[in-house]
Amino acid sequence: MTRSYEQSPGVTFNADEKVEIAKQLSRLGVNVIEAGFPIASIGDFEAVQRISREVGHLMVGREAIGVPVTVCGLARSVPSDIQRCYEAIQDAPHKRIHVFLATSDIHLKYKLKIDREECISRAVAAVTLARSLVSDVQFSPEDAGRSDPEFLCQVLSKVIEAGATTLNIPDTVGYNTPEDIEHLFKYITTHTKDIEKVTLSTHCHNDLGLATANTLAAVRNGARQVEVTINGIGERAGNTAMEEVVMAIHTHPDHYQVKHTVTTQLISRTSQMIASLSGMVVQPNKAIVGKNAFLHESGIHQDGMLKNRQTYEIITPDIVGVTDIALVLGKHSGRNAFREHCKELGFMDIEETAFQKAFDQFKVLCDKKKNVNESDILAILSSQKQEPTNDTAFFTFVQMQYTSATSGPATATITLLNVRKKTTATDAAVGQSGPIDAVLECIQRIVGRRFRLTKFDISAVGEGSDALGKAEIQIMPDFSSLPSLDARVAKAAFSAGIVDTDIVGAAARAYIAAINKQLAWEGDLSEGTARSLTEERLVPV
Repeated sequence: MTRSYEQSPGVTFNADEKVEIAKQLSRLGVNVIEAGFPIASIGDFEAVQRISREVGHLMVGREAIGVPVTVCGLARSVPSDIQRCYEAIQDAPHKRIHVFLATSDIHLKYKLKIDREECISRAVAAVTLARSLVSDVQFSPEDAGRSDPEFLCQVLSKVIEAGATTLNIPDTVGYNTPEDIEHLFKYITTHTKDIEKVTLSTHCHNDLGLATANTLAAVRNGARQVEVTINGIGERAGNTAMEEVVMAIHTHPDHYQVKHTVTTQLISRTSQMIASLSGMVVQPNKAIVGKNAFLHESGIHQDGMLKNRQTYEIITPDIVGVTDIALVLGKHSGRNAFREHCKELGFMDIEETAFQKAFDQFKVLCDKKKNVNESDILAILSSQKQEPTNDTAFFTFVQMQYTSATSGPATATITLLNVRKKTTATDAAVGQSGPIDAVLECIQRIVGRRFRLTKFDISAVGEGSDALGKAEIQIMPDFSSLPSLDARVAKAAFSAGIVDTDIVGAAARAYIAAINKQLAWEGDLSEGTARSLTEERLVPV
């Protein structure tokens, strides 16, 4: 669900990034992409519409599945939401409207302020309207895990009668245990009229660290659709991680007795793409996709692995796309070879300007780094997705010089190109806290705006002192310097992640990329086309 990624604090994709992610998810083999919440803003509507038009018909990587991905839009049980959702997805060959309405007594009483009869009436009306527009309708009873089971089944029976084709049972607040989910699904399948006519689905949150366990419990008890995200990114503590569910089913086919359509060899690459574009770094010990997932340090384990990998490895790295095969590209490789490798890594439609910049950076890296590997290429390509082109940028990096010592302040001099004015500007600054402080101060002075640095992470891509350094930065406007700042602008947060062999250079370029996103969003805001902020698109399903 691309929608759930952006419910994680600070994660905001532009339309191009959302389309690129959707293309990768289509190649990965997912069945349904919940592309967004079209009513949230004009920008959100246009992003969902682009996915419907540009991704909805694609068959690359889906030849064995036989059909393109279904593009789904989310809507409250409100006519205007449902109509707007249909308008966004109507161009997709396979389309779905997902409507939701709370069914727990606490939500009915305190949030919606309606009784149970009104709840059933609204749910039926919403599904009826959605079904008049599309043949594929999903209904979610929000907070199903805390709803009265008997009433829940009444609602589900009525929406089936109204035309729902998928019933999604969410654990909205991450409260349930696997035993709770098991009992709930058993109750639903035995007490809901015509349940055999629909597909049962589940949507779990990870507040207690049970999202994957709860999802698998639902699969064991009738769920044939699972709502998941790559790397488990989502609101609060996140959602169920797709890679964990897929590999659990892959590893225990007899236990779960279901099949999936995911091309597992693309899992690692997809994880890295999402991590780079979202700025949400994957924890090293994350199951399946963490960098330590296939490392063994214990002497006993290492001895066993050398004799037979199956002694301590239940999943071989190559199954999820982790490989130690040496990269055949090098400093003498040409553009065509590099382009083909980009396609193999999932970047099928990289724009020509971004491709050229990535190729140039690859060539420079080959001169600086002894061994260039696949992770380096992925990092370079993901960086290019973060840096705007001259058509969309406000400022671009030209050059930089900085000095630092163990005592005393650092200094930095930076030159940026003002793309709109077609002029360059150079400024210098002193940083009391080191070269990063000096560099960011320089950039702010040239841009003429001040920003709060709300996140700053540095990590290595690969190993060795010549490894690429990746800077992950998040900014928010400094409203103390602009007291008249619009309330929405004051809440906006934008991230960027850039790689470079020089970590200070990576930080500078990431900072500029985040500022460009901020300025572009403010421009859209003034025109009434800005995408919604994270808190504006939070949907408690």
